[in-house]
Amino acid sequence: MNGVSTLSTFLTRNLRQSGIFVAFVAIAALFAVLNPAFLSPGNLTNIVLQYSYILILAIGMVIIIIAGHIDLSVGAVVALTGATAAVLVIRMQQPWWVGVLAALAVGVLVGAWQGFWVAYVGIPAFIVTLAGMLLFRGLTFLVLSNVSLSPFGGGYYAIANGFFNGVLGGYGIDVFTLVVFGLGVVGYTVAQVRARRGAQAHAQTVEALPWFLTKLLVIAAVVMWFGAQLAQSRGLPFVLILLAVLVIAYGVITQRSVFGRHVYAIGGNLHAALLSGVNVRKVNFWIFVNMGFLAAVAGVVFSSRTNGAQPGAGNMFELDAIAACFIGGAAVTGGVGRVSGAIVGGLIMAVMSNGMQLMGLEQSTQQVVKGLVLLVAVAFDVWNKRRAGAAR
Repeated sequence: MNGVSTLSTFLTRNLRQSGIFVAFVAIAALFAVLNPAFLSPGNLTNIVLQYSYILILAIGMVIIIIAGHIDLSVGAVVALTGATAAVLVIRMQQPWWVGVLAALAVGVLVGAWQGFWVAYVGIPAFIVTLAGMLLFRGLTFLVLSNVSLSPFGGGYYAIANGFFNGVLGGYGIDVFTLVVFGLGVVGYTVAQVRARRGAQAHAQTVEALPWFLTKLLVIAAVVMWFGAQLAQSRGLPFVLILLAVLVIAYGVITQRSVFGRHVYAIGGNLHAALLSGVNVRKVNFWIFVNMGFLAAVAGVVFSSRTNGAQPGAGNMFELDAIAACFIGGAAVTGGVGRVSGAIVGGLIMAVMSNGMQLMGLEQSTQQVVKGLVLLVAVAFDVWNKRRAGAAR
């Protein structure tokens, strides 16, 4: 049938990727039934604002995990970079952009520090980043002199709290937000059609045309509905634009660049990657530099959102980011994972946290539920690999 599979065959071969989207929709639907306020425009806007920094961390973390490593220090780096910005902007009265650039520079230096020990000294990333978690948390206390700094105000505060609103207003809805989401849907549709044609040209298996069109229509409907909800609330958040740019950029880097292919090669089979001429040390170094950079971006967003810097900021963020990656389809052994999957995994964590908060569940109960979801996701990964091995 010209390489076109049936719906059942396609879903079977892509169980992990399809399942995560189905799970996300099911969880969101469950909370919508339990609490109608969950899908209100204001609450959906809050989800974007409150969990954007975890999604940013998940983008960098999934690349680390694909390469077969782990980073336990990102929460401490979030705190350190936010503290750096706070000292400059609040204490020293520097312009907001000076604080942002300084935070990014600190993040890159932290990434280079850890990348050096992992890539060139050969210390396992688990040990290096565990030490980094302690080291950078201690530096945060030193930078802040053990006290919190607030408020930022001005341009820095607007990074994670500002909106494009009223640019094209009318009838109680921000038309600009709808236009941006519409352009996003068009761009996604064009990219998917081109990818399908490219796969067919190389005699690769693709889903049946009716399923492909249905999938595009469903995604377009959901995205435009979400855009309409934001447009009825406060408009398009600045931080959502930032997140979209990062997702698109890193999606291209991981899937369509030589560097991305090398990351997958290292995580999939290190020995084969070495024999193929991949500069493993260089790749490992730069993925940690990149993680430091994205942790700094998350640090800026988080400190902007909270309008201040605290010595204990970012606590447990690394576990949320790691959980998002594994729930989103990354393999424990490396070599498998996608940026889009990590984002969906992060959204599942965000939806669960927000939904349970609306239900008034205690923090202890929320942690139990998150732990069980992570365990099930990893167990599914192990089961899926065993099933694939048995099929061979």
